[in-house]
Amino acid sequence: MDRLNAMSLFVATVEAGSLSAAAKRAGVPLPTVSRKLSELEKHLGTRLLNRSTRRLTLTDAGQSYLAACRRILDEVGEAERDAAGEYSSPTGELVITAPVVFGRLHVLPVIADFLAVYPRVDVHLTLSDRITQLVEEHIDLALRIGELPDSAMVAIRVGSIRRIVCASPAYLALHGTPTTPQDLAGHDCVTFEGLAAPAAWSFGTGKTETTIPVRSRLQVNTAEAAIDAAIAGLGLTKVLSYQADAAVRAGALRLVLQAFEPPPWPVSLVHAGQGRLPVKLRAFLDFAAPRLKERLARSL
Repeated sequence: MDRLNAMSLFVATVEAGSLSAAAKRAGVPLPTVSRKLSELEKHLGTRLLNRSTRRLTLTDAGQSYLAACRRILDEVGEAERDAAGEYSSPTGELVITAPVVFGRLHVLPVIADFLAVYPRVDVHLTLSDRITQLVEEHIDLALRIGELPDSAMVAIRVGSIRRIVCASPAYLALHGTPTTPQDLAGHDCVTFEGLAAPAAWSFGTGKTETTIPVRSRLQVNTAEAAIDAAIAGLGLTKVLSYQADAAVRAGALRLVLQAFEPPPWPVSLVHAGQGRLPVKLRAFLDFAAPRLKERLARSL
């Protein structure tokens, strides 16, 4: 029995949530996955997974064995990367994640330039607004927006973004420009549920923080939709500065209540920072950090 292969299939099964999903991920037939897991359990003399028609669950032995498998496979992978020269020259695959809109607008252009300079590095970019677990999901680098919790992760700050309120010039000409947050009571608003509670917006910070109820004429679930609706004159909207940057620069939207904005949120590149960094990751950090700083410095 190839124990490393069996370990890999066991980890893949747990992470994928089913034998069929693990088979698809590994590119092997379903019966092969089932057989190899059974052989592994027979070799260990214990059951690792409780199988049912609906889902798989780990046994107590499976929980501890899973942690050991991940550690062993990571060490084997590092040894192979070292032998292949990944620690001496930039080569191999980088797995990167970033928020959807920010990643499309800022991270992807930087990656395109990086790939042109480093032809032996491939990048797997996942755009998602979900907070990912770097170690558990085998992600090399994440771009995070907002204050970071205390952890063992290493963070490199590349700039900041603002939470802004804006509206179309046509809307402001018709309804007037609010000069204080309290003025929002007399305005129509387009609310974006991904940024704040639809019924109220916060301004200021600390002792001066104020929460203002708003009248939501339209509630949407993406920033792009909120911006499009604001451009169409449906009301004021509150989004992140980079999301509306192009529309503001084009004159389609105008900023209001700038004096009452909450403190900016930091933007950071985050990695696990455990052990020696592969050269491909160090090369990307050295390449991307100054370019992202420059891009953010030019934004709103």
